[in-house]
Amino acid sequence: MAPSSALVSKLKVQLKLAISRLRMVQQKDTAIAKQQRRQMAQLLEVGKEESARIRVENIIRSDITTELLEILELYCELLLARIGLLEPRECDPGLEEPIKSIIYAAPRTDVKELQQARQLLVDKYGKDFALEAVENRDGKVAERVLKKLKVEPPNPDLVTLYLREIARTYGVDWPKGEHTKQTQQCDDDDDNDDDPAGGQVVKNLEAPLTAEELNKATPLRDLGPKSPVSIAPPSPSIDNLSPRVKLPAPPELKPGAKMSGTKKQTSATQTQSDPKGENDGDKKSVVAGKIPDADELARRFAALKR
Repeated sequence: MAPSSALVSKLKVQLKLAISRLRMVQQKDTAIAKQQRRQMAQLLEVGKEESARIRVENIIRSDITTELLEILELYCELLLARIGLLEPRECDPGLEEPIKSIIYAAPRTDVKELQQARQLLVDKYGKDFALEAVENRDGKVAERVLKKLKVEPPNPDLVTLYLREIARTYGVDWPKGEHTKQTQQCDDDDDNDDDPAGGQVVKNLEAPLTAEELNKATPLRDLGPKSPVSIAPPSPSIDNLSPRVKLPAPPELKPGAKMSGTKKQTSATQTQSDPKGENDGDKKSVVAGKIPDADELARRFAALKR
């Protein structure tokens, strides 16, 4: 017998392969069952009800097998998640149900990876443990696994339900007149939706407000257009308990070098033209924005000629 650690490592790899294989088989069976349902709908449409009832049993058995594979996949994932509990020689009580269920059900499936994982579990816990699981002496095999593996004809009511669901899915009128009844029932439901009270008067839950109460109500504050630019105030902190938003002031415009030179030349020219300050009144009038008259202009020309 291989050492326990090496056997657990092999079992871990085999469980991963079994999970992947079980998912592939489920997807394949689901696709095949979908095609078979379409064929059942065609049989019902042409009136071959007896043939459809016999063939639909294959679909029911396929669905049961798919459910069984899904349960075994969950058990494999559980063993993979608790792989550390498989190291001891004795089986952990929390893993006894999934291990015995896999040993019991694996030979009844066509998944080779699952059967190889079963063989590793048998090598791990011994033949007596495997025989106890196969015969289900202590009843540790899951009840749902036993139920899925029972070989018995399906209930006639279940067959009828399957056929009804297939006919409804593919829009087949089976039994005859069933589709018309469902359409009428849907129309009646729509009419009831338009009149939920069924023609009865619906009582008001609360009395309407009077004009005085409406006038006392607080008006809404968020009416009217809002500015597209909004600034959220900073949240208070230990250093600043009441923060405020401070917007930057407009920048102060300073004259450039050319503008400064032009102003100096202008002031020098004015000083040379009126060194004694005789034309202070004229400057004030110009600065004030007044238009000089003809006498002032003549006096200025006379001053320039000097």
